[in-house]
Amino acid sequence: MQATSFTYDSETRTGSVLLDDGTPVDFDAAAFDAGGLRLLRPGQRVRIETEGGGAALRITLVTLQTL
Repeated sequence: MQATSFTYDSETRTGSVLLDDGTPVDFDAAAFDAGGLRLLRPGQRVRIETEGGGAALRITLVTLQTL
């Protein structure tokens, strides 16, 4: 799934993304670390992996979107 980086805190390695429908979804440090990134800037296009759905949607991986 693709999303757009919305917020990122480099100290805690947590943040949020916006899904293509505008829904914000938070991610934790484990999801950020799983993607192998060092930094994330607002507005960057990212690829995410998720589990669950609705209010229980949880991001398990955040990495840069590459073509």
